[in-house]
Amino acid sequence: MQDSGKTELLVEAAKEEMDLKDRRLNHTFVVCAYGESPYLEECIESLEDQSVGSHIIISTSTPNDYIKGIAEKHDLKVYVNEGESGITQDWNFGLSRVNTKYATLAHQDDVYDGDYLRYVYVSLKKAKNPIIAFSDYYELRNGEKSADSTMLKIKRLMSLPLRLKFVRRSIILRRRLLGFGNLICCPSVTYVMDRIEQPLFENHFRSNEDWEAWEKLSKQTGDFVYVPAKLMSHRVHEGSTTFEMIQDDKRSSEDYEMFRKFWPGCIAKLLCRVYKKSEKYNGV
Repeated sequence: MQDSGKTELLVEAAKEEMDLKDRRLNHTFVVCAYGESPYLEECIESLEDQSVGSHIIISTSTPNDYIKGIAEKHDLKVYVNEGESGITQDWNFGLSRVNTKYATLAHQDDVYDGDYLRYVYVSLKKAKNPIIAFSDYYELRNGEKSADSTMLKIKRLMSLPLRLKFVRRSIILRRRLLGFGNLICCPSVTYVMDRIEQPLFENHFRSNEDWEAWEKLSKQTGDFVYVPAKLMSHRVHEGSTTFEMIQDDKRSSEDYEMFRKFWPGCIAKLLCRVYKKSEKYNGV
């Protein structure tokens, strides 16, 4: 069945009369590679198969022959983070290597729909003052796409108000939505680089470093552009960072700290309990 969000975006693209087929956009996919992920090449191939062109680079703090071999096969430049490594440090390093107007941090285990960049680009161009754009997404479990988990349904419902221009531009309303949980999937995000103060990600959390970044960006004047189409697949498996973080009880304390950025303690504790229960649905 055709994703209704994609159908709507196709109509919008036609209205704009945008022929993007043979263009290389002012955009970079930064593939964040770590270790020897068996999914790395599948991720890169999904970026190469985009319906519009983009620059693609690899960023890593664990250079090895495996990554080097895949980079040479696909003729991609590898940038090595020789400083402090870690999730936030690697993401910040990858963004620092970008020389284009837009950038997407592509996580090595994930797969992107062939029209991801086309539809995100159309949405960004229609926005008056975008900061980031992010899309709906699938979870990828054991090779099967799923969009029907309780967590995804909740996130989709939370994101719907951002389809309204006055909501996505309102600092107060954006923060109210983020105050109920991390509704944005990090690898689905495209950044408008001149609106991002670097380094963007703080080396503070283990599980909520992206939510913390959205909270920081939500204070800026501009648009959080939501693209209501499932344009990428976020892989959940026992070796993924997402799985490890969900299994870590320390996440609850980090969730509470994030909720306290938006709410008084009593409400934050209640939301933290609800949030913890909902995330159990992400278990493998």
